[in-house]
Amino acid sequence: MTKTEKPKATNSLAAQELDKAEKQFEAFDENIKAMTMDRMNLAPKEEVEPQTKLSQVDIGKSRDVYLKPIKTIGCRDKFNEKFRAAYEYDKEYVHFIAENKELIGETIDLWTRPYGGMPAEEWQVPCNKPVWGPRYLAEQIKRKFYHRLVMQQNQMTEVNAVGQMYGAMAVDTTIQRLDAHPVSPRKSIFMGALTV
Repeated sequence: MTKTEKPKATNSLAAQELDKAEKQFEAFDENIKAMTMDRMNLAPKEEVEPQTKLSQVDIGKSRDVYLKPIKTIGCRDKFNEKFRAAYEYDKEYVHFIAENKELIGETIDLWTRPYGGMPAEEWQVPCNKPVWGPRYLAEQIKRKFYHRLVMQQNQMTEVNAVGQMYGAMAVDTTIQRLDAHPVSPRKSIFMGALTV
């Protein structure tokens, strides 16, 4: 018997149960195939309290830490001048607090290359303290999330001689792996957030 062959049932009740199991598996398989990126991006985000709770007084007393890339790898491509205005906006330094939700308090090590024709840069961002860095770095940290697929047992309506049938359903949630929050005592628009 190979993996694709259906096992042979010795009686009709066992054959019926195998057919039902095969139908449930096919329904589950169709549900997984229907999970497109558009559907996954509509999944609810898991609500988590911010790790860092600094008052404005604490933020004002903290020393300013300006981030610089620790490693840069050049690029031979030519920068497309159509993106100059966007690049000028994205390279402005902003004040933010980075959080590592998976490894709490651990430094975030990541590479950036926001536009073609620019060098790739490696950054080490300390967590849970206010730092200054380019807007493109903060926004890249903010985009670090993943989708969690969870198996839930949902009761189905079909009732047979054995009892009620239960089936597995794939449900997805969005988990924020890394996060960046703006820090500012005055009003500013940064990464889609308005702070006061």
